Amino acid sequence: MRRFLLLYATQRGQAKAIAEEISEQAASHGFSADLHCVSESDKYDLKAETAPLVVVVSTTGTGDPPDTARKFVKEIQDKTLPADFFAHLRYGLLGLGDSEYAYFCNGGKVIDKRLQELGAQHFYDTGYADDCVGLELVVEPWIAGLWAALQKHFMSSRGQEETSRPLPRPPNAPLDTDPMRPELLHIESQVELLRVDEPERKASESLDQDGRNGSPSSGLIEACEPSLVHSVPPLSEAALSVPALPLEYLQVHLQEPLGQEESHAPEASGGPVFRVPISKAAQLTSDEAVKTTLLLELDISKTEFSYQPGDSFNVVCPNNGSEVDDLLRRLRLTDQREHRVLVKVKADSKKKGAALPQHVPEKCSLQFLLTWCLEIRAVPKKALVRALAACASSAAEKRRLQELCSKQGAADYNRFVRDARACLLDLLLAFPSCQPPLGLLLEHLPKLQPRPYSCASSSLLHPGKLHFVFNVVEFASHSAEVWRKGVCTGWLATLAAHFLQPGMPASSPAGSGGAPAPQISISPRAPSSFHLPADPSAPVIMVGPGTGIAPFIGFLQHREKLQEEHPRGHFGEMWLFYGCRHQHKDYLFSDHVLHCREELRRFLKHGVLTHLKVSFSRDAPSSEEEAPAKYVQDNLQLHSQQVARILLQENGYVYVCGDAKNMAKDVSDTLVEIVSRETGVDKLEAMRTLATLKEEKRYLQDIWS
Repeated sequence: MRRFLLLYATQRGQAKAIAEEISEQAASHGFSADLHCVSESDKYDLKAETAPLVVVVSTTGTGDPPDTARKFVKEIQDKTLPADFFAHLRYGLLGLGDSEYAYFCNGGKVIDKRLQELGAQHFYDTGYADDCVGLELVVEPWIAGLWAALQKHFMSSRGQEETSRPLPRPPNAPLDTDPMRPELLHIESQVELLRVDEPERKASESLDQDGRNGSPSSGLIEACEPSLVHSVPPLSEAALSVPALPLEYLQVHLQEPLGQEESHAPEASGGPVFRVPISKAAQLTSDEAVKTTLLLELDISKTEFSYQPGDSFNVVCPNNGSEVDDLLRRLRLTDQREHRVLVKVKADSKKKGAALPQHVPEKCSLQFLLTWCLEIRAVPKKALVRALAACASSAAEKRRLQELCSKQGAADYNRFVRDARACLLDLLLAFPSCQPPLGLLLEHLPKLQPRPYSCASSSLLHPGKLHFVFNVVEFASHSAEVWRKGVCTGWLATLAAHFLQPGMPASSPAGSGGAPAPQISISPRAPSSFHLPADPSAPVIMVGPGTGIAPFIGFLQHREKLQEEHPRGHFGEMWLFYGCRHQHKDYLFSDHVLHCREELRRFLKHGVLTHLKVSFSRDAPSSEEEAPAKYVQDNLQLHSQQVARILLQENGYVYVCGDAKNMAKDVSDTLVEIVSRETGVDKLEAMRTLATLKEEKRYLQDIWS
């Protein structure tokens, strides 16, 4: 078979899963994929590679290549490499990203650009998949077009012999599918298809034995809106093109426990893990606020964990206990929750490169596995939905699950699964005839990832302590009958409750007899540039609405101690643009909210914070004449001259922390307007100016979706 090199650079497993999908499809199209993580440099050699190269690259942070690609990117960025270093390479690249972030798909773009600078050429156009709207919208047609592009590459490179060799037709593909038609390259899916035949479709339109409204085209359903469990015409009457059934490769056996076994939180990948107690908790918002914001203090005095203001760290968290119980109950495994999970790769599996998931510990209990290892809240990918369809005994439920993973049902999948943030448990409760084996869940559920948080303190002011701030995330579950809390923030809020009961000191956990403080596991994250300037005389602009203020509290605490230690030192201006909904409900670190430390007032009083500009988006003006700034970007506009002076004349720094989807973009647009207006240049030139600030590490962002 015609070989191509397939590399992936992944952070949370998505790029790897997509690369594995490409590898599995390759054989049916007459190709052989040599699959490797880009970090496995001992298993491939791009300098000597003669086969075409296919790369799948994710993006992490605010636009960085994933951790697995750090070494690779550093090597190809070597300025001593000649311009023809990769002139022999022909490649295609698929970038994964999220358009809510300013540097969309930048991990892939960095590699793509550098490969071209070193002489490599495309044999297939680069694809950019957006997780904000659904990766599959680009991933599926990009993979479909890949086979025609590879065919064309081999034809041109191997002469007439390859020209006469037709591309193998995927099993069950429609007879009129011509893989070489140019218009199909990025549109039509040429993956292995299962055509749902007419008898099966008609069977799925009947009510199941429980009398459920499984009929997608019954008179009752036609008059209703579609939902997760049923569709309406034309989808309910369409012939479906669904993905091939994923190859099973794991075999799971549950073994009775041999004795009392104790399990601990798993280690976070990529660095040491520290088990530390919570020493303090405080609620920073009033009870009437829309969001509850909490501050936790961790005691790190007995560990080697160190940080500086602007750093972030990971919290290793478990899944919600009641959801784990519900999942065990639904899987009919409640009585086996303490059994040890033994996992093996099936001897007869046809999955290429099948391997045990690295995030499944050896012989852990089933309870531990579902609590600490698997992301049970993850939105099910279409491959999992397809696998669940095969496990449904009801024809109507099977049909609906097939619709949700089909090309024709993409809109329903986005509406009822992706956008609704449905999880595996939601699907299993909605489709009761579906009874998947445990091995299938281990094959498809991703690793439960640690959650990142910004440090909100300085070790100079709080030696041996680490503070962080978070909103307790809440959202309606799929059924809208129960409100769910964020996996990590809900858990942390439960731990904080030990300190927040009425009458309890904030620094003492609730309970009699000196109950031990709850502990959590944390790990450092990769270093970033989001730190105070090395030169303390450089002026600083900080923009952080809501909990985006967290790292700036660390900045200000740090600067306060430096000024105390160096009273004759020269320190630059520090501007803080802060925003919240209500002055008396969620104004963090002020004296306006009960239980909150009055840090901002202290910083102003001591001259550490030279300018504080606050906006309240939901408070009404106190008078008809007053028109206060509503958002942080409005306050930036009101002080545009000073902002331009600091950034363009005084070599100042601007830091932005908070929501990527709206705030970070709006602030960026505002800065473009300010630079354009204050310097008299057009917006394109102003954008170039900001790009230069970013390159110089003077425009820094710590943002999240």
